[in-house]
This record gives sequence, C-alpha cells and structure tokens, in this order.
Amino acid sequence: MDFLFHNLSEKEREEIKKQVNSILNSFSAKLSKIDGRIEDNFIERKEFERKEGKEIDKSFSKEKMFKNAPEKNKDFIIGEKKKW
Repeated sequence: MDFLFHNLSEKEREEIKKQVNSILNSFSAKLSKIDGRIEDNFIERKEFERKEGKEIDKSFSKEKMFKNAPEKNKDFIIGEKKKW
C-alpha cells in the first residue's frame, strides 16, 4: 500500500475499513481470553524514601530563581520553545 498522501478511492476506503475491523476483532478476541482481574500495580511501604514536613531550604528563593532566568514576566519564567 502506498503511504504517500493521495485522495482515497471508494475501493481503498472499503479495504481500509475491512483491515481496521479485522484488527479490532482480533484484538477484542485476544482481550476476551485474558483470565482473571487485572490488579493495580503498586507497592505499600512502611517507610517512605521522602520525609514529609521537611524544613524548607532558606537559601532557595523566588527572587534567586528569577534572577537566574533569562526571560521573565512579573510572576512567570518564560521558557524556551523549540530552540534546541
């Protein structure tokens, strides 16, 4: 099948619909064969790696952050867009 853009004929549209239906039917048949319930994956820990309620670092400040930002606007830092 040609993947370059072109206007589809009615025959091509029908062929695509047949392929899509075939893929969907195959996928749904495989899904129906899955036994049991799919459980959520998560880990419960007694202790977490991060300590909650930690003291805030006083050396970190909004002013320092804005001082280092190349472009800013009152309360916002303007980030680069598609420059890399």
